[in-house]
Amino acid sequence: MTAREARGLRAGDVVEAVVEKGVYRGLGFARHEGQVVFIPRGLPGDRVRARVQSATSGYVKAEVEERLAPGPGRRPSPCPFFPPCGGCAYQELEYPAQLALKEQILRESLSRAGVPWDGEIPLAGAPERGWRTRASFHLVEGPEGWRLGLYAEGTHRVVDLPYCLQVSEAMNRTQRSLRASIAEQPRWARRVRGLDLAESGDGRLLVAALDTAMAPAEAVSVALLADAVPWLTGFGAVAGEGRQRRFHLLRGEPYVEHSVGGRRLRSHIGSFFQGNRFLLDDLVSSVVDLTPRGGTVLDLYAGVGLFALALAEGADAVAAVELNPIAVEDARFNARRAGLDHVRVHPGDAYDGLASWRVVPGERIVLDPPRTGAGVELVQAIAGRRPAAVVYVSCDPPTLGRDVKAFAAEGYVPDALRALDLFPDTFHMETVVRLVPR
Repeated sequence: MTAREARGLRAGDVVEAVVEKGVYRGLGFARHEGQVVFIPRGLPGDRVRARVQSATSGYVKAEVEERLAPGPGRRPSPCPFFPPCGGCAYQELEYPAQLALKEQILRESLSRAGVPWDGEIPLAGAPERGWRTRASFHLVEGPEGWRLGLYAEGTHRVVDLPYCLQVSEAMNRTQRSLRASIAEQPRWARRVRGLDLAESGDGRLLVAALDTAMAPAEAVSVALLADAVPWLTGFGAVAGEGRQRRFHLLRGEPYVEHSVGGRRLRSHIGSFFQGNRFLLDDLVSSVVDLTPRGGTVLDLYAGVGLFALALAEGADAVAAVELNPIAVEDARFNARRAGLDHVRVHPGDAYDGLASWRVVPGERIVLDPPRTGAGVELVQAIAGRRPAAVVYVSCDPPTLGRDVKAFAAEGYVPDALRALDLFPDTFHMETVVRLVPR
């Protein structure tokens, strides 16, 4: 045994290894002398020479210094800003291989949580370019000037992006025009931290919001920046501090609209809305198909009513809860416009909403929590109502596995599962799982 083998790998060591598989967050999983090595942007089958960046008792993390042999499906990145930009993880992997990798990661996440899924996983893909209808860019000043773009992986260093393949041509034109205009106004520029964009699915409506460190009265002055982007249908700024921080409309309207399953949905730039323009219908139909018809449906984390309105057609009543007051107003507007009097939208968080609703025998519960998942406490509250079915929409396989395990402990097990690649070229994916009483 060599001295290095006896002490294990340490920062600075250089190793050769073959990536055995992909794991969540865009990492490659390899082994060296029995130690687990995680390699950012390592793809299955890659043989690499890598330098250890950090080491713990459980694993080490190493950066590739040289790729000795590529794995199957590897391609030149179609984006010239990858890999410095951290907005994508799989730009160097052919798209069919991306889908296969994401399915493998989903299965492994569930298996590691103790709730393996051995059945088929229908997985819907999407075009790799121009899919995003919502985007956030960070703005900072550096030695070379102003940078507007996304963070480099694992850092808060902004990579300047002349364009991003995830967004439309109009969104790219908007972010570059605003970057140039902001840079010409140093009295404003140092108070602007970023830019949010929201576009309608058909591209007709486009709204921009500057994220600022300004007081509301000061933010009014940045309305002049809208002159650089006359094609926008809405422009505003987020300003203020603490609970007084909010969006201030400076030009046009703050809303975009999407057509989903024949229904029109209004969405404020400050509301959450699913970001893939190509898979909205597939996502909603997956939730509707897996939710038993009839009875009462409780829609947690309802947003602007994306699922609530679609579920209303087959339900006796729909009660939706949403914490964001802006999204609550959107959801109520959307329900009124659709003439859905049996859809009621309640402000509040998911747990308080459950506690305030009377238990109805045979009810169905739909939840679409943020990336952090529902958590054991909410899972127990849901299962304690003994619903006929739970339909869980997740964008994070590890937290999905954790929560499905918690549901299993309460007597609810998955009987149907679908996946959708709402985030091409990234390590994220969307999963819809139905859980029923054991």
